[in-house]
Amino acid sequence: MSTASTSFIDRRTVVDWLGIAPFMIFAMMFLILPTLYLVTGAFFTPDGQFTFKNIADLFTPSILSAYWISIRVSVASSIGGAVIGFFLAWAIVMGGLPGWIRSGLLTFSGVASNFAGVPLAFAFLATLGRTGLVTVLLRDWVGFNLYGTGFNILSFFGLTITYMFFQIPLMVLILTPALDGMKKEWREAAEILGASTWQYWRMVALPILWPSLMGTTLLLFANAFGAIATAYALTGSSLNIVPILLYAQIRGDVLHNANLGYALALGMIVITGVSNILYILLRIRAERWQK
Repeated sequence: MSTASTSFIDRRTVVDWLGIAPFMIFAMMFLILPTLYLVTGAFFTPDGQFTFKNIADLFTPSILSAYWISIRVSVASSIGGAVIGFFLAWAIVMGGLPGWIRSGLLTFSGVASNFAGVPLAFAFLATLGRTGLVTVLLRDWVGFNLYGTGFNILSFFGLTITYMFFQIPLMVLILTPALDGMKKEWREAAEILGASTWQYWRMVALPILWPSLMGTTLLLFANAFGAIATAYALTGSSLNIVPILLYAQIRGDVLHNANLGYALALGMIVITGVSNILYILLRIRAERWQK
């Protein structure tokens, strides 16, 4: 290889590294270093003494209850979002709907999957609150008292429904490429061999899509487990979930133990980390099936 070619490759390598440098700096400053700070802080007292007390305090009834509520909300919203999102994705990919419906739904899903926090909480309060639009219409036009059934937007069920607003579109966005990857030859081969539609889905399509379905559901779980802005704006401190308890420990006026908050964050990192690792492994397996 000539000197000129070597020089060109070296310059190309430098340019490539410069291209990803902003991302690496951003990840280091806002992801890696804060995570390391939280992890190390979980094992120290406010005075800087090494301790396991913060980790032991995670097993107190109130904190275990917060983790359990967060897990329940995350599981419910991820399963609900996965089921509804799967059928929406199936309808636009394999259901024979017009192309403009697919493009419109995917565009909406791209926006809705990032619509969270205070605006989402306000939208659901204005829609399903005690004086919300849907609540009033059901009461005045249909004679149905939604809150007379025990429903409460500030409850576990209300928060789960609110989370599903961004869980369903996220499922659609992630699963649509997997459904696009289903080859027509597989369906045709199954039909030639005499398989019914149910047999095709049970024996061919679902086994291939299963890693994608499970992986995306785990991603939805991690997405809901770490959400705080929507829950805090919607329920305040009435629903004791881990992100709100963590916020109260680090920033609250009454509950103020930053190091215990770091331990709470460490527990969240472990749970979401396991979910994301399983998602990546299942995603790799799904891509291997569809090659």
